[in-house]
Order: sequence, then structure tokens, then C-alpha cells
Amino acid sequence: MKRYEGVPHAFAHYNHPQRGLAKSFDAGIIGLYVSLALAQRGHGRSITVLAEHLPGDTAVAYTSPWAGCNFSAISGTDANAIRWDKAGYKFLRELEATVGEKSFVKKTPSTEMWDDVVPHDKIKAMSEYLEDFEIIPADKLPQGVKFAVSFTTVTINAPKFMEYLYARLQNEYGVRFQRRKIDHISSAFSPSTKIVFNCTGNAARFLGGVEDAKCYPTRGQVVLVRAPRVKRNLMRHGLDYETYIIPRPGTKGHVILGGYMQKGNNDGSTYKSETQSILERTKGLSEDLRAEEPEILATVAGMRPSREGGARVEREQREVQGQQRALVHNYGAGGTGFQAGFGMALVSVQHVKDILATLGTARPTARL
Repeated sequence: MKRYEGVPHAFAHYNHPQRGLAKSFDAGIIGLYVSLALAQRGHGRSITVLAEHLPGDTAVAYTSPWAGCNFSAISGTDANAIRWDKAGYKFLRELEATVGEKSFVKKTPSTEMWDDVVPHDKIKAMSEYLEDFEIIPADKLPQGVKFAVSFTTVTINAPKFMEYLYARLQNEYGVRFQRRKIDHISSAFSPSTKIVFNCTGNAARFLGGVEDAKCYPTRGQVVLVRAPRVKRNLMRHGLDYETYIIPRPGTKGHVILGGYMQKGNNDGSTYKSETQSILERTKGLSEDLRAEEPEILATVAGMRPSREGGARVEREQREVQGQQRALVHNYGAGGTGFQAGFGMALVSVQHVKDILATLGTARPTARL
């Protein structure tokens, strides 16, 4: 069993005038989003991402590639989560509309159901911007479901989407990536570094100089199947379980089936009993899965980088070699990094707008 202790997930640095705006460990989705938000403001060639793992790699501690993933109401109900989600939905819908299938993001019809606790305030906030949003009448709800909505979501092929961002950051914006592991936050600063963006995910609990005791892993297990009949995103939130069916764009009928939300569990093993439970639950939701037996392609487990009280997105000052430098924390998104992460990145960049305003930029000529 591989544990997440001491495995930094993503850093971002700003060095000026030398390269190094963004440094990132295990260039996960949060680190990639921060790099993109900075690069779009003309700072791409000042960014260095430091990463133990890069898009295309696999590791239990490198959580992002294992994600389903889609846009849903699974995220928090606080004001920050609502704001981050809205920005993320706008970004992903625009990406799907302008880049299309090359981004591995696809708009998809979705039905989301709740058996017990219904986050009405969160749903109301989302209804104001979700496309095709409708409340499903009570007489059409499946047995045991208290409330349900339908809308147009986006589904994402997580590993391919990360590879798309990875290539775009390098080729369009001139961002540099280095494979490197750091054990203490102070090591992330080079002499010319102006800003460090700490996007270390689960490793923030053990990273020297951060050691955030509020961080914990939330284990999930998913089953990747081939089920070409499945075209709709389905999610059912129970009191003590999550069940979801997420078709993967850019594949020949691949679908992610899940899942589990096991707080504090960092076991990277997979279990046949959990696979069977996932198959039973998802078949109960989807007529298309019942009509044709899905072909199991893989079963994987991953540890969502969660945090008590929600994600940490804030700036602090650190003294480095006698000088004050900016450190921006951006971690703890749990299972919502793909949908909320770009909104979190925008806030992270906003936290250092005073420093960025003093730095020259070279606007890229390439466009989205």
C-alpha cells in the first residue's frame, strides 16, 4: 500500500526576471489550473512547474488522473464553493465550445438525485447558471429518491484533459515543467522567485513548513467499463454512499462507474466486494447498463485531497533569505478539483495582483 505522507502534489512559483513563476509537484489539476490562469495573463514564460508526477504518469498519490469526472452539486455549500463552481462551469463550457473534442471536455445531459439531505440553497445557486436546468416532478422520481434535477453538465476525460492542458501550457504559453520532489516549502523558493503557489493536495499535511493537520485523504474506488449505450451522466447521493455514472469523452464507449467517499482512508488497494457494489448500484440507476453487460476494463482507487473546513485558498508572507516573499496556498478541494479548480485558481492569482502588476508581461500570440 502506498501512502501519501511526504509526497508533494503541486507547487507553483513566480521567478522574475528569470523563469519560475509556477512550480508544481505532481502537476495535478489544481497546479495546472493555476499555471493556466497565470499564463493567460501573459506570465507563461515566467512559470516553472515542479512536479514529482506529470500528466501521463500514474501513482496512487497522484489523484487527478483517476477522477470520473464531471460537473455536479457534490461540492460544498459555502459561498466560496458556490463562487468557484460558477467560474469553473463557465470555463469548461467555453472550452468545450471553442476547442471541442481536442480538449476532452464534452457537454452531456445529466440527472442528479438525493435520497436524504438535499442542499436546496446550493441547488438554487447553481440553477441560475446551469444550462437546461429543471426540477424533476415528484411523481417521476425513482423509489427512495427525495429530490432530483436535470441539466446540461460537462463530462471530462480526466487523464486526457490533463495531458491537453500540459501540452497547451508548454506549447502555447512557454511554461516549463521540472520533475522534482520537495520536502520543505522553503526549498520551493529560488533566489529569483517572487511567488510560490502551494498546490500540494494531500501532501500539505506532511510538507515541511506547511504541515496542515486539517488535511486528510478521502478514498474512492471506481470501475472503468466499456458501455457504449451510456450517453447520460447520472448521480445519486445517499446518506452514506455516492453512486455515479460518467461517460468519458474521446473514447469508444468508456464509462466511469462509482463509487465511494471514505474519509481518512488512504488504502490504495481495490476490492472485489466494492466493485460488485458499484456495479449493482449503477445498474440500478441505468437501464442502458442493465440492457447490455458492461465490459470491465480497469478498477482503480485514489485519494481525494480533502480538508476540514473546505479548501484553503489564501496568501501569506514568508521570509526567504532575509526577504519577504509571497506564498499562496491552494489545496484541499477534495473531489471537486476539476469543477471548482479554475475558480480557485482565479482567486489565487487575484491574491497576488499587486506583485503581478509590477512585473512585465509578454503577451502570447497564440489564442484558445
